[in-house]
Amino acid sequence: MAKTLREVIRNTVHYHLKKKKGLVFGQCLTAVGWVGGTLPHLTEKDGMIDLSMADVANGGIVAGAGLTGRRPIYVIRYQGFNWFNAPIILNYSCKSKEIWGVPCPILVRGIAMEGSIGPVAGSSHTSLYYRMPGIKILSPMTPKEYKLSYNYFMKNDDVVYLSEHRGSYDNTFELKDVYQKKCDLVIFAISITRFEAIKAAKELKKIGIIVGIANIIWIKPFKIRDNWIKMLNNAKYGGLILDDDYTQGLAESLAFKILEKTNKNVKLKAIGLKNKSAGFSKKTDNLPPNKDQLIKIIKKIVKNNEKK
Repeated sequence: MAKTLREVIRNTVHYHLKKKKGLVFGQCLTAVGWVGGTLPHLTEKDGMIDLSMADVANGGIVAGAGLTGRRPIYVIRYQGFNWFNAPIILNYSCKSKEIWGVPCPILVRGIAMEGSIGPVAGSSHTSLYYRMPGIKILSPMTPKEYKLSYNYFMKNDDVVYLSEHRGSYDNTFELKDVYQKKCDLVIFAISITRFEAIKAAKELKKIGIIVGIANIIWIKPFKIRDNWIKMLNNAKYGGLILDDDYTQGLAESLAFKILEKTNKNVKLKAIGLKNKSAGFSKKTDNLPPNKDQLIKIIKKIVKNNEKK
C-alpha cells in the first residue's frame, strides 16, 4: 500500500534523528497531534526539542544548532508564524556561508493551513523568504517530491525552506505535468492549488475547454521547463499562476520570470489569496482558489476572448 505524504515526512524525520544524528526543533511538537502526525513519537533524548513560545529567540537557537553541523529541522507549525521566526534565519543563517564562509544548514518546515484559524496562523507566506538571498525554496506536495527535497538538503550546505500544506498530508500519488500541444489555457500551480488545478482541468475537459498544467516545485531557484514555455506560447488564451499566498510577491514575481521567456503577446494572470486578513469564521475566511472558482474564472476568460 502506498504511503501518504504524512507517513513519508514522519519516516524522514525519524531517519534524520536516528540515522543522521540530526535535531528537530519547534513549538508544541508533541502536544497537538505531533504536528499533523508528521513527527515520530520521540523525545529530547532522541534530539526532538520542544521550544518555548518565544519565536524570535527560537530562530536564534536553531541558527546556533545549524552552525554546529547538526543540520536541524525547524518546524514552524503555521506559516504565519514566519513573521516572528524568520528574522534570524534570513539575516544570519542564510548569509553565514556567503559573508563568513561558515555554512549554517537548516531545513525549515513552514506549514500552511486555511479555514477559520484567524489572522496570524494563515496560509503560505513563502514570499517572505523568496525575496532574500542565501536560501533554497521548494514546495513538495507528494511523497517522492519530499524525499528529493530532503536529499537535496542533506547533500548541500544551504538553508532550505519547504513550503508545506496540511491539505496535502493524506496524498499518496505523484502529480505530473499535463502537457497539451494545443490548449485553451495553461495553469502554473504552486502548493495546495496543484490539486485544485487537476480537478478543474478534468471538469473543463468535459465541456471542451483544454487546460495544460505545470507543477511548480522548485521555487528558488525557479526552474522553468522548456515545454512549459512552448505550451504557454501555443495556448489560445494565455495562462494563470495559482498560489495559496498573496499574489503581490511570489506569484507575480514568478509570472514575470515566465513571461520573460514567452512571446510578447502572451497573458499570464496571478491568482491567490485576497488582499485581506483572515478571521475565525467561514464568513471571514481567506482561502486559495478552489476547483469551482477556477472553472468559473477560466470559463469567463474563454467566453470573453471568443467575443473578440
